[in-house]
Amino acid sequence: MKRGLQVFLGVFSLIPVAFALLGFLGGAGRLSPEGVAVDLDNQYRYFSGMYLVVAFLLWSIIPAIEKHGRTLFLISAAIFIGGLGRVVSYMTMGAPSQDLMVGMGIELVVPVLFIVWQRAVAAKA
Repeated sequence: MKRGLQVFLGVFSLIPVAFALLGFLGGAGRLSPEGVAVDLDNQYRYFSGMYLVVAFLLWSIIPAIEKHGRTLFLISAAIFIGGLGRVVSYMTMGAPSQDLMVGMGIELVVPVLFIVWQRAVAAKA
């Protein structure tokens, strides 16, 4: 059970790494070929850098995941709240691209799975 969670977290953490690097290096313009405002691009690259830190935090707790429930909860909460931000955008601005809709679904479901799974692993440890 612990090894499964460690593998899942390790694989899952590659998603924020990939999107963070794409956003950090490519900026918001990669999502909008018509161009974007400088401030929006700046903010997008900033948050891409923050997203990369989420992966680093996940990597730091994987070896002793049974001891890091609080940290995993905070990481999961950040991902989940980001997903809620996407819901607000969807409701106020309309549907984003299919990739971003999938991201929203992942951000609203997977963090809850992380928390439940980690608590089960911690209880067994």
